[in-house]
Amino acid sequence: MTRVAVNGIFLNIEVTGDGPILLLLHGFTRDHRAWEPVLPCLEGYRVLRVDLIGHGRSDSPPDASRYTMAHAVEDLQALLHHLSVARFGLIGYSLGGRVALHLALAAWEQMWGIVIESASPGTKDAAARVARVESDETLAQSIAADGLEAFADRWQGQALFASQSHLSASVLDEQRLQRLENSPVGLGNSLRGMGAGAQDYLLPRLHNIHAPALFLAGALDERYAAAAPVMAATVGAEYAIIRGAGHTTHLEQPDAWASQVVPFLAKHRPE
Repeated sequence: MTRVAVNGIFLNIEVTGDGPILLLLHGFTRDHRAWEPVLPCLEGYRVLRVDLIGHGRSDSPPDASRYTMAHAVEDLQALLHHLSVARFGLIGYSLGGRVALHLALAAWEQMWGIVIESASPGTKDAAARVARVESDETLAQSIAADGLEAFADRWQGQALFASQSHLSASVLDEQRLQRLENSPVGLGNSLRGMGAGAQDYLLPRLHNIHAPALFLAGALDERYAAAAPVMAATVGAEYAIIRGAGHTTHLEQPDAWASQVVPFLAKHRPE
């Protein structure tokens, strides 16, 4: 693991393998280790996994204004420039998927392929956005007041993750331990600055992405399963709904995830 200075903060990265570069962006409360269940199927690529700001071993600045999608895009672009990466594939899940959408809008010309898993383009209704911002602020305050252990249990207990009930105790324990290693300040500020209510509504702009893309969602995750084909149609891209999976398809059904992602990457990988 390496911590790289970008725009006044340090981002933690993990780079493995050889081949065309793949940038992987994890979801809220996790870090680069969240992708380990599917790393074996990405053999033949140079995989760059990043801990997003406020997560893992990346910095967690106290100023909530440092946590925005615009800043996240600038940080990733600075990181790629530092690493002399001119062209790359992009895979993002949930929060990382929303960051990936913003990055694609800013720099799709650099991308040979984009995979978006269980992410939304944001919320169209202004009142709903305000309500989500308020809800995220309440949750951020509860992290500070109640501590990470109570928050981790509350987060996992959401209906969003009910489909993970079939996973082994060891897998769930590892996921919980990773969440507990985060900074309470980082998670709280991530909610404030990068939550679904705080970001812009992107759907009207997605037609500006002209790179090959694949949108994935789990069939048991009805909201995101409905969003995937809509985004795909807007971009002119592919989509796939994975049976037997909920929100975290790469963890819940890694083989089915690979059956969609690996051929897509192979089809579009650069020579």
